[in-house]
Amino acid sequence: MTNKITIVRVGAKGEVIKIHPNGREEILKVERSPEWSDEQIEAAAAADPDNPPLTPAQRARLHRVPRVKTLRWQLGLSQQEFASRFQIPIGTLRDWEQGRTEPDQAARAYLDVIAHDPENVRKALRAAKKPHQPRRKLAST
Repeated sequence: MTNKITIVRVGAKGEVIKIHPNGREEILKVERSPEWSDEQIEAAAAADPDNPPLTPAQRARLHRVPRVKTLRWQLGLSQQEFASRFQIPIGTLRDWEQGRTEPDQAARAYLDVIAHDPENVRKALRAAKKPHQPRRKLAST
C-alpha cells in the first residue's frame, strides 16, 4: 500500500495552494465562518500559542520546496530509491532538492514524465537495461 502525501502551501496573499504530483498548483477555496471578521481571525491566530503567525524576518528565511522533492515525497521514495529507480545521479538529485542547482530543460521534461506516469518510466528504464538479443539470420532460399 502506498501512502499518498498531499502537499499544501500558503501563497503570498494568504491563499491555500495544493501542489499536485505533476507539479501543477491549484488554489483551494477555503470556506470561512461568516460570523468572524478578518480582524477577529487575525486576533485569534495571534493569540494561538501553538501556532503563532510568522514575523517578517521568519517569512524572509522561508524558501520554496523544490518540485523534485515534492515529487519524490509523493512517490514515497528516499533520495537513494528515487535516484536509483529513475537513473539520476544521487549528487545531482541532492543538489536539486537543496536548491544548489536547478534541473535544466531536459531534466525538467524528464521529471514531468516521471510525475505523469512513474510506473511506465520505471518499466521503460528496466527494459532498456536488458541486453539486446542478437538478430537471427534469415535462412536463405
